[in-house]
Parts: sequence; structure tokens; C-alpha cells
Amino acid sequence: MIELTPIEIEALWLSLKVAFWSVTISLPFGIAAAYLLARARFPGKWLVDGVIHLPLVVPPVVVGYLLLISFGKRGPIGGWLYDTFEFTLIFTWKGAAVAAAVMAFPLMVRAVRLSLEAIDRGLEAAARTLGASEFRVLFTITLPLAAPGIVTGAVLAFARSLGEFGATITFVSNIPGETQTLPLALYTMTQAPGGEAQAARLALISIAIALLALAASEWLARRVHRKLRGEEMAQ
Repeated sequence: MIELTPIEIEALWLSLKVAFWSVTISLPFGIAAAYLLARARFPGKWLVDGVIHLPLVVPPVVVGYLLLISFGKRGPIGGWLYDTFEFTLIFTWKGAAVAAAVMAFPLMVRAVRLSLEAIDRGLEAAARTLGASEFRVLFTITLPLAAPGIVTGAVLAFARSLGEFGATITFVSNIPGETQTLPLALYTMTQAPGGEAQAARLALISIAIALLALAASEWLARRVHRKLRGEEMAQ
């Protein structure tokens, strides 16, 4: 059994906390963005789609730099937050959660969007003809049918958040106990003399958690899908 050091346990716990809050923060926005892209028609839709998926194609350091100049104490958003609420994201685990959420957002949106596009629109139309409001159709038909994609998107975003490095170190630095997540701790160990054993352990832990998250995503999606099919057959 692998025995972890206090530094490794701290990095693991911080990574799980950052990943959890990154998904919690971004999930409502991810569902809304996916619904917008899947159902709405408007000028400039391609541009919105491109901006949402931009973190997938630009270097993570670029995302971190943009967050830094936007949410820093002298940035347009960060300056206002600090002056108004004395709240800052710089050099805090909350900032790490925001960076992870931004980097994982495209994966979440894509999974939810594909699920929404696969829904039979006739079911929604039938509900409307029976007098259901758009709000009721959304929450009783559309979102439940899209549940497999929502679950998959959330778990994939969680796994991606656990592995976030470039945007995090650029935005909130590498501070032990505050922003040093597993990837940052692994990077630190590779730079320290004699840190090869700790780096190897952290790499194994990261791989194990990622595989577990992917397996959980597949299992949950299949379970929700079978449940929905069972409800449809029962009706």
C-alpha cells in the first residue's frame, strides 16, 4: 500500500476540493450554454461556440494570463471585487477552482450539448400541446432526458479539473497548502533533488483518480440511460 506524506495528502485533498467546486460553480452555466448552442439560432452563434471551446485549443498559460489580468487586484473584475467586497481570487484555492472550471468548461458543454441534440423534439412538442409551459417542459422532459450527458459532462469536467496545471500556476501560482494541487505538487517534486519517488507516487495517484473518474462517468451515464429507458417502457 502506498503511504502518502502530509504534503502529498494536502495536495490530494486540495485537488479534490478544487475539482468539486469547479464543477459545482460551472455546471449551471454549462447546461445553459449547451442549451443555447443546441437549441437557439442567432447571429454570431459560431463566435459564441468558438469562445466557449477556446480553452481546448489555446495554451492553458494563455487562459491563466487572461484570468490574471481580468481578476487581479488591478483588473476590471478583480479590482471591483477587491474594492467592493475585499475579496480576491489571486493566490487562493478559489482562484484555482475558477481556473480549473474555465479549462474544463468546454468538455462539460460538449457532453451536455450532444445529449440535448439527441433528444426527440417530438416529446417536447407533445408536452406543449398538452398545455405545459416552456419552463415545465425544460425541467420535466428536456433536462431529465439529457441527464446522461449532464452526468458525463460533470464527471469529465471533474477529471479535467484534477489535472489542470498551466492556467492554475499562471493565475494563482504554486503555493503549498493553498494552491498547490496534485499537478503542481508533481511539478515541484520533479524540480527538487531526490524527489523522484514522491513524483512517481503523485503520478500514480493522478492516473488512478483519472481512470476512476472516467469509469464512474461511463457507469453513471449507463445507469441513468437504463433508468430513463425503463421509465419510458413503463409508460
